[in-house]
Amino acid sequence: MTQASSAPATIVITGAGSGIGRATARLLLQKGWNVVLAGRTEATLQETAEGNPRALVVPTDVTVPAAVDELFTQAAQHFGTVDVLFNNAGIFGPAVAIDELSPADWDQVCTINLTGAMNAARSAFKLFKAQGGGRIINNGSISAQVPRVNSVAYSVTKHAIAGLTKSLELDGRAYRIRATQLDIGNTASDLLDDFGATQGALQPNGQRAVEPTFPLIEAAEAVAYIASVPLGTSINQFTITAGGMPYIGRG
Repeated sequence: MTQASSAPATIVITGAGSGIGRATARLLLQKGWNVVLAGRTEATLQETAEGNPRALVVPTDVTVPAAVDELFTQAAQHFGTVDVLFNNAGIFGPAVAIDELSPADWDQVCTINLTGAMNAARSAFKLFKAQGGGRIINNGSISAQVPRVNSVAYSVTKHAIAGLTKSLELDGRAYRIRATQLDIGNTASDLLDDFGATQGALQPNGQRAVEPTFPLIEAAEAVAYIASVPLGTSINQFTITAGGMPYIGRG
């Protein structure tokens, strides 16, 4: 964090209208943070904010660079500074093999998961460079390490997040900009329904299995911890999964 300890810290969260983004926003608001809520749908962002005066709702399409620049401009103007970006917006896309993946679906997943993350990171980096530091937390997913069956578009974009995070950490070193790849596995969220984990996810052996999950609040606590670490410390990678889920070897 860049602010004095007596001042509330400020975080920008993309994809704040649901899932991990919503849980993290609400947790940090409870902890006294200023939270800038970004996402495509204002109504869901307002639901996340619950009228909290420390929440700033900024409807934003992360695939549009000018919109993301405006997000950070509004955040800095409203709260004076931004300390952390939680680069969280993303979609799973269709659960199909590569030969069944349409070019349009590929483009959509890449545009949101990768170009959107790049846009947010670029705007944050520019602001952090000017103000003397900041922290970027990229939501990678454990698919950044090991793919899930029928997830080629999602896995490719999440593997790319690893390169983005390392580049941000390296290029930001001289400016006290820190970057973390946060890899989360099987939180109890709507994303799991996209590939059937709660009903029986396809396993590498061709069978289906209901996989363990863990509460969103525990993932949010991980984000809150990373966000609160002083800039003298780098957390390059942080992995948190549901206990017993298929991960090492993917089942």
